[in-house]
Amino acid sequence: MSEYNYKTEINVVGRDVLVEINGKSHVPFQGVGKYQPIGSKAAPPIRSCKDYPDSGDKWVESIKEALKRCGIKDGMTISTHHHLRNGDYVANMVFDAAAGLGVKDLRWFPSASFPCHAPIIKHLENGVVHHIEGSMNGPLGDYCSQGKMRGTAVLRSHGGRYQAVQDGDVHIDIAVISAPAADAFGNANGVRGKAACGLLGFALADSQYADHVIIVTDNLEPFPCIPWQIQGNYVDYVVEVDSIGDPTKIISGTTQLTRSPDRLLIAEMAVQFAVEAGIVKDGFSFQAGAGGTSLAFAVFLRDFMQKHNVKAQFVRGGSTKYLTDMLEQGLTGYILDGQTFDLEGVRSMRDNPRHQHTSPFTSYNYHGKGNFASMIDVVVLGATEVDVNFNANVVTHSDGKLLHGIGGWQNCLFGKCVILPIPLFRDRIPVLVDEVTTLVGPGELIDVIVTERGIAINPKRQDLLKALSGSRLPIRSIEELKAEAEKVCGGKPAKPKLGEKVIAAIKWVDGTVIDCVKQVEE
Repeated sequence: MSEYNYKTEINVVGRDVLVEINGKSHVPFQGVGKYQPIGSKAAPPIRSCKDYPDSGDKWVESIKEALKRCGIKDGMTISTHHHLRNGDYVANMVFDAAAGLGVKDLRWFPSASFPCHAPIIKHLENGVVHHIEGSMNGPLGDYCSQGKMRGTAVLRSHGGRYQAVQDGDVHIDIAVISAPAADAFGNANGVRGKAACGLLGFALADSQYADHVIIVTDNLEPFPCIPWQIQGNYVDYVVEVDSIGDPTKIISGTTQLTRSPDRLLIAEMAVQFAVEAGIVKDGFSFQAGAGGTSLAFAVFLRDFMQKHNVKAQFVRGGSTKYLTDMLEQGLTGYILDGQTFDLEGVRSMRDNPRHQHTSPFTSYNYHGKGNFASMIDVVVLGATEVDVNFNANVVTHSDGKLLHGIGGWQNCLFGKCVILPIPLFRDRIPVLVDEVTTLVGPGELIDVIVTERGIAINPKRQDLLKALSGSRLPIRSIEELKAEAEKVCGGKPAKPKLGEKVIAAIKWVDGTVIDCVKQVEE
């Protein structure tokens, strides 16, 4: 690291991490629950309604004009959200407009980026965007992996993003919020309009704490736009465009039910494990991720609940048609939705009062007065790698490439029983390894690994080991499963070829640095 003159420190899990990132000091990871900052929350500047139209009409003619009125200048932080996922058009419009204004060195602070945002690479290359602090998927992650971005990326969980804004770690100069429905005052929601995407919870912190807030909509409604998931009193300007995005592409990448026989077996075994552990009973709660295997878990769980007349108190989403079916069939009292993953989820949120939109503040913010995550009985998530100490990776592959975001994954690790249903290998590369390439979640919070060839229970969970002691399920040690994967694949995965340049820092939910990612050398 000496070539780059980094300031680093070995954190409590033995990772050499940056303690200065993009010119600002950061705290290394100190252990789960060990770091607690003091002080007050961040605050946006005081505004006066005398500076806004008495008519309530904040409409301006273009994104470019709105950015000018917000005083955009070099080095500012611009935020966007990702509720339209791979169908979003607005982020690209924003940086095209900034380029037209001659602005340079912006920090882009998205709640996530997707392949549709590949056009922003040209703005990284022409100097409009200095670096990205947000989960990156696909082309942008690959670009970053090659060491081409001038600044260092910072990846946070959904809750960690809210925490960073609330605690003042990230100050947003201008927030741009895509709204499928809005009025000219700035009240907005995601449940109506041609680009309806469900909720707008990931933009909540942006609206509350940014210096300036711009709503961009393709469906301008008469005042009042109700329900208002974003309140107009936070908003400076409203822009109407032809289209904010393609809502059919919120179903992208990982949000498809698996058809793989192995992965269906994994999902079925995960449900059977939860049943035998005594978790699935009247009044329980669960959360399943949006990956194909996690969706299959939800389907098998639904079938069990129907057969045995079990009702969940609530289900925590990402909502999909599978969860909305459960709600409408009376298998759960509520869906507490953090992100809408398909159009059935959008419909349900719009029409069913028991399908409640939430935000990272209510669900995941580690620096709040409690959150929903720790109340969930069983959480089912994915991973790219898991090591023998149950540490897990979700942002890089074994080749070191940064191709995924954290999402709500870290936040969900605080559930009462965390299950990772994963294949033993992918493309003949073992998923179970000696040490994860990038440490994103500490093993002490991961309870069970379910593979097609067996189930490993974290030795820290003696209660689960005892509950499954007489089970016919294939309970094995994680070392046994790892050895079998290596036997099938012909050995351990090759070590990634990494350079010295640090391209990204991985934050833990409390804002500390848990690991860093280095440039991949081809």
